Amino acid sequence: MLRQLVGLARHSAIYGVGGLIARVLAVVLLPLYTRYLTRADYGAIGTLIALVTVLAVLLRLGTQSAFFRFYFDSKERADRLVVVRTAFWFTMTASTVGLVLGQVLAGEISQLIFSSGDRTDLVRAAFVGLWAQMNYGQLTSLFRVEQRSTSYVIASVANVLITIGSTVVLVVTFHEGALGVIVGNFLGTLTVYLGLLAYRREQLGLQFDWALFKRMEHFGLPLLPSALALWAINFSDRFFLTRFAGAGETGIYQIGVQVSSVIVFLLMAFRLAWPAFAYSIEDDREAKRTYPFVLTYLIFLCSWLSLALGLLAPWIVHLLTQPQFYDGAKVVALLSFAATAYAGYAVVVIGVGRARQTRFNWIVTGTAAALNVGLNVALIPRYGQVGAAIATAAAYSLMFAGMTWNAHRLFPVPYQWRRVLTAAGIAIGLTVLGKVLDVSLPVAIALVAAFPVALALVGFYLPAERAILRRLIPAR
Repeated sequence: MLRQLVGLARHSAIYGVGGLIARVLAVVLLPLYTRYLTRADYGAIGTLIALVTVLAVLLRLGTQSAFFRFYFDSKERADRLVVVRTAFWFTMTASTVGLVLGQVLAGEISQLIFSSGDRTDLVRAAFVGLWAQMNYGQLTSLFRVEQRSTSYVIASVANVLITIGSTVVLVVTFHEGALGVIVGNFLGTLTVYLGLLAYRREQLGLQFDWALFKRMEHFGLPLLPSALALWAINFSDRFFLTRFAGAGETGIYQIGVQVSSVIVFLLMAFRLAWPAFAYSIEDDREAKRTYPFVLTYLIFLCSWLSLALGLLAPWIVHLLTQPQFYDGAKVVALLSFAATAYAGYAVVVIGVGRARQTRFNWIVTGTAAALNVGLNVALIPRYGQVGAAIATAAAYSLMFAGMTWNAHRLFPVPYQWRRVLTAAGIAIGLTVLGKVLDVSLPVAIALVAAFPVALALVGFYLPAERAILRRLIPAR
């Protein structure tokens, strides 16, 4: 089991390299964005990212999730090749339909979202990005199922570097504003995608298996309502903020989202490695021994990072942005702990996929999404971005709890709940303490450093873990 956990950590770390570079550069570019973009521009970008994300979910029809399951179910190379080609051509067709509709209806979409046709060009650019991202995502999924994390990172880093360079040139040199950000983002994706097409040309023949596609949809389509619910929890607040509080408030909220995205980066790296790792453990007893430690260690890391981001947010935001964006620090702690709850969900939901009983997922995620929408409507008009962050945190917490119950019903796993709740509870308690006392920067750093010590005092660590820590920490 230790070798398996080390392997998961290694793949997650390698996957994380590309995400780390992207997050670091995104944070480094915040001073640039906040200088060249208005709050309304930044809010419009965030709103269109939300739109593109939900459309990608709709257009994929659950095929990407089915791709992982059916690829590993196919033991022969020829059978796996059919799965690859079927998923590739479906994604190409669906994304092209989305692109055409986006170009034709761009004016109406701009009017619907922004109550103005002024953002029509921005909408058209976003739909080009939708096409590029869907197809790029499908091709890079091949590296994930092959567990070639290094190749995946090479593609990701190339994408990031081209994207950043294009964006800086368009925004700073040509003063394209929000349009430059959107176009710069998809230029990198398109460039790397074309390279991947050439690299994978022998695997991407003209082959589409309708019988296989129907079986994939039978597995993946029930996941679509769940995926839409996840989108509602993660992105719908941008639409409510834009509608109830204006694009400027959405722009401030986006700053909080960017800072808290350090947790999202960790989660993305983990989620890239997790499905292939989890499904590769064929023995159920072995899986039930391994999964609990994965959940405990992931919650430990995410809780510690959430504590750090929540307490240090005011200084981070002041360092990286202009004064009109400083209020974005208010939502960092809430959004970070919301992402931690989602991390727990990402682990426990694998039991449902393992049992191949996905048709009830939408009940759990749909209930959480309904809570999110209700709280957004109730809280945003009065509390603005803070109301949106509360809605997100409440929804993810409910979703984690609900999916834990659902997965245990189908594939019981003895998760280490005392340790999970202890890690999250201590981190939340230290965050609240620092906020209530309005601590200085040195005290905030001290509270962050105290987290693992506090866990030791309450008996969090197992004897084997304490032995490892004693070997790692040099004796005085």
